[in-house]
Amino acid sequence: MSENRKPLLGIVSKLPSGTALGNSGKTHCPLCFGLFKAPRLLPCLHTVCTTCLEQLEPFSVVDIRGGDSDTSSEGSIFQELKPRSLQSQIGLLCPVCDAQVDLPMGGVKALTIDHLAVNDVMLESLRGEGQGLVCDLCNDREVEKRCQTCKANLCHFCCQAHRRQKKTTYHTMVDLKDLKGYSRIGKPILCPVHPAEELRLFCEFCDRPVCRDCVVGEHREHPCDFTSNVIHKHGDSVRELLKGTQPHVEALEEALAQINVMNSALQKRVEAVAADVQTFSEGYIKAIEEHRDKLLKQLEDIRIQKENSLQLQKAQLEQLLADMRTGVEFTEHLLTSGSDLEILITKGVVVERLRKLNKVQYSARPGVNDKIRFCPQEKAGQCHGYEIYGTINTKEVDPAKCVLQGEDLHRAREKQTASFTLLCKDASGEIMGRGGDNIQVAVLPKDKKDSPVRPMVQDNKDGTYYISYTPKEPGVYTVWVCIKEQHVQGSPFTVTVRRKHRPHPGVFHCCTFCSSGGQKTARCACGGTMPGGYLGCGHGHKGHPGRPHWSCCGKFNEKSECTWTGGQSAPRSLLRTVAL
Repeated sequence: MSENRKPLLGIVSKLPSGTALGNSGKTHCPLCFGLFKAPRLLPCLHTVCTTCLEQLEPFSVVDIRGGDSDTSSEGSIFQELKPRSLQSQIGLLCPVCDAQVDLPMGGVKALTIDHLAVNDVMLESLRGEGQGLVCDLCNDREVEKRCQTCKANLCHFCCQAHRRQKKTTYHTMVDLKDLKGYSRIGKPILCPVHPAEELRLFCEFCDRPVCRDCVVGEHREHPCDFTSNVIHKHGDSVRELLKGTQPHVEALEEALAQINVMNSALQKRVEAVAADVQTFSEGYIKAIEEHRDKLLKQLEDIRIQKENSLQLQKAQLEQLLADMRTGVEFTEHLLTSGSDLEILITKGVVVERLRKLNKVQYSARPGVNDKIRFCPQEKAGQCHGYEIYGTINTKEVDPAKCVLQGEDLHRAREKQTASFTLLCKDASGEIMGRGGDNIQVAVLPKDKKDSPVRPMVQDNKDGTYYISYTPKEPGVYTVWVCIKEQHVQGSPFTVTVRRKHRPHPGVFHCCTFCSSGGQKTARCACGGTMPGGYLGCGHGHKGHPGRPHWSCCGKFNEKSECTWTGGQSAPRSLLRTVAL
């Protein structure tokens, strides 16, 4: 039996002092964080303690693979393949990667034992001077030595008993402290069917390790060989798979590195954009606050100006009132208490004063109003490079100053939209420059005032309003345009609605001869004829107008309205004439 094995498959070899354990080095459970106890290897190649797995919440899954399930377990390799069928199965999730784990028939304890983890746990325990290791025979006292032949960890008492037996007298005993440099000190792997036998053989037909009793029993006619003889073939197949997997690891590591680089770049970019947003916001807030202060200052100036005007008007009215009262009281006192001579003596002064007072012009209304409004949607220019909005407007529309404009003010056609524009101005004649006024429009037929036409008012937001309506019948209409229940300048006004524009039924031609293709019976409204019996006009002949015209009515304007009335003299033969 050959003992030549490749290091990848875990032979017993001694590592130099200070060298790390194997490739895994995993000794602690990801759930309980303690040293592994009966570690089980999941199909996703994560290792968890048996007790920890049993505490996980299982769930029911439907297995359609039957006996071909890829769940790895020691118990399942000795079960016969079941026919493919739909059956319910218990599963759980890997606590490390959340992969679904389909439990074999034996449950958690039927999963594969992770012998590498068991070996690593033992080596970890050795680093602590054997702390935690108990004798494999008595399972009571701490381990002191290890039998290299039996691969058993023994306490001092069991070690002496081991040496007294004839079969084990010459077994090699090694102090536990001398095993700290070894890479493998695990126990022999025993057959789950024959617990007294070690798995030393491999069944090629069943593709699993077997013991000596299995070979002479269940695997009697199967090709079997020692594990040391078949390890190279199977090890090479594993190496080939590993070669195919390693590039993926490198690619994934590169991808993760790129993701980390991108994440770092993303964070930097987010921070840069956040700084830009912060700078912009601070500048915008500063501009808005400065604009706010300007608006409040402007509002305060307006208040002072209006209050001063009111105070001045109040003082003037109070003085005028005092003068009026003085004149009234003195005159009443004179007329009631004075003698005839006294009245006649002072009459000249009193009359002159009263006449002067009566001629004084004054306004009974306040000289200013409280029409102050804030327009947040109006542009207010720029402040520190930022576009800002919001203006204070004290203008008030004056209906008497508003103007109506447009070609359709006094004419329209039935069933066609007529429109005009209202230009709003304030008392000083300046354009308002803003919208929002309540415009009232009414279009009333003169003969049917109970059937008004519905108008449409469009606010252009610049002090102008587009007004349109569609009369349904011809006739005379009255149009009212009011603001604040007052007519604007030129309102109300009348509109004459004519019938719908009549298109020309004939052709716009140079002569009848050309447009009719030389037909003798074709006529034209111009009345021209041609020699040779032609009833229509022709170039240079009698009655030809000398320029293009309509054959139906004789008009020279191509875009004019047809005036043909359909009488006897109408050129009916040209109604269907097609121009060449």
